[in-house]
Amino acid sequence: MRFRLGPLLTALCLGVAFPILWYAAWQGTRGNDFDMYQNQFLELRQRLLYAEKENKRRSQELSSALDEIKRVVAKRMNLTTNHTDDIKWKVLNLTRKLPVHLTNMYYYLPHLQEYEDAVFPNVIFGRQRTGVSLVMGIPTVKREKQHYLIDTLHSLLYELSEEQKNDCVIIIFIGEVNAEYVNSVAESVKTSFPREIQSGVLEVISPPASYYPDLSNLKKTFGDSEDRVRWRTKQNLDYSFLMLYAQPKGTFYLQLEDDILAKSDYFQSIKDFAAKQSQEWMILEFSQLGFIGKLFKSEDLPLIVEFFLMFYKDKPIDWLIDHLLWVKVCNPEKDAIHCEKEKAKLRIRAKPSLFQHVGIYSSLAGKIQNLKDKDFGKNVLHKAHNNPPAKVDTSLRIYQQYTLEKIYKGEDCFWASAPVAGDYIRFTFLNPLKVEKYFFRSGNMEHPGDKLFNTTVEVLPADEMLRKELIDNGSKFNYPATKDGYLKIGAFENGIAEGSINQSIGKIQAIRLSVNSDSPVWAILSEVLIKTSEN
Repeated sequence: MRFRLGPLLTALCLGVAFPILWYAAWQGTRGNDFDMYQNQFLELRQRLLYAEKENKRRSQELSSALDEIKRVVAKRMNLTTNHTDDIKWKVLNLTRKLPVHLTNMYYYLPHLQEYEDAVFPNVIFGRQRTGVSLVMGIPTVKREKQHYLIDTLHSLLYELSEEQKNDCVIIIFIGEVNAEYVNSVAESVKTSFPREIQSGVLEVISPPASYYPDLSNLKKTFGDSEDRVRWRTKQNLDYSFLMLYAQPKGTFYLQLEDDILAKSDYFQSIKDFAAKQSQEWMILEFSQLGFIGKLFKSEDLPLIVEFFLMFYKDKPIDWLIDHLLWVKVCNPEKDAIHCEKEKAKLRIRAKPSLFQHVGIYSSLAGKIQNLKDKDFGKNVLHKAHNNPPAKVDTSLRIYQQYTLEKIYKGEDCFWASAPVAGDYIRFTFLNPLKVEKYFFRSGNMEHPGDKLFNTTVEVLPADEMLRKELIDNGSKFNYPATKDGYLKIGAFENGIAEGSINQSIGKIQAIRLSVNSDSPVWAILSEVLIKTSEN
């Protein structure tokens, strides 16, 4: 908007100035005064024209900077290759001239003037995806005890469709400068989510060490200890860096943390809620806790970050965002109730909450936080289907009440201790059936890592002559046969096995999930679908 103020201001001033000059001329008694007014008017006009020209120049500079970013991004599309043995940090070779909206950072972080690369991230993994609907930012730092990042990513990616994955990007910001630690976190993300790294859904970045100012001599406020003041100050800087990096990538920016659980339909729920807003808003809240689940329009992020940087040493991030709303809409001459009503117009709460805080051990050393969002409710940990009548059995050791019968009937999930090679889960139909397709999902929202690994899907043809032929001569189909007459028709990939069954096999007597290697984790089946022509 500010690039359009010049012409408007020029017109307004000319409109005001002409009556003044006319009045001065009409007086006619003091020609010198008229000359003085005329000279001042001409000088004012020149200044306004100069300001308009300067604004146009800055607009062109910003456009050029963005064009340069796009050019470099297109050139660096292969950033994720050759990282298997040793992660090599990639610093985006962007133009050394900051875009206009970043130049004010020098006022709030003056040490950056000595480090020209300090605001450009180390992009460890990333395809530089842009043009998406939703950008999610997850800052993570080293914790003394438990780490939650991988489980958080499992939760976010668990039920996203391919279409949704193509319309978002999740940025993991590792707020540390120790290269060994940063590399280890990045590698764990890549190992757990190789497809998402390769496709560009996940990006992993970290800040240069020179980005941070000296945090050793901060003023203590609000009764906080020196460590807590340093922790919250650095947190403000981390959020700011992450937001600025994310800003040009998509329409909306969602602020998350590294220790959360997401509802399975969060992606579509956010898009739907944002689309139905009929009034101007600044924040849509999908969690009532802290800075979790806060949605911003990407176009607003430069303003928000600038406000954060003005006061990054003074208050925590959630207080600062509330103060920003106060500055925008509250009238000092009216009471607090009026102020809250006005802020609520810009800060709109969605219910039920889509994100739950699950971390116990804070990133602040020694801090325990059992914060829970009461509006989150319970997550559905299994999905029910109407499966054909069958007898079920397994060699796995079942945990408590989570039996195989319950997931087959859609009553609860199946949960068992860690499988070993040779273990199986079997569904034997009471009557042979023509099975069209199958779908098995392992893991669930609360335990996304409890998946089936190196597990094949096998079917037992009902035709005994065909089974004998398979045992004696091997498979005449395009599926390998087992020694006991089963056909291997599929396998679990990233916790899911799905597919159609070749109808030339005929009717099926049983479906078996066979574990081919020892697993380091327990196993959950949260969805079983066996589709026949009859159901």
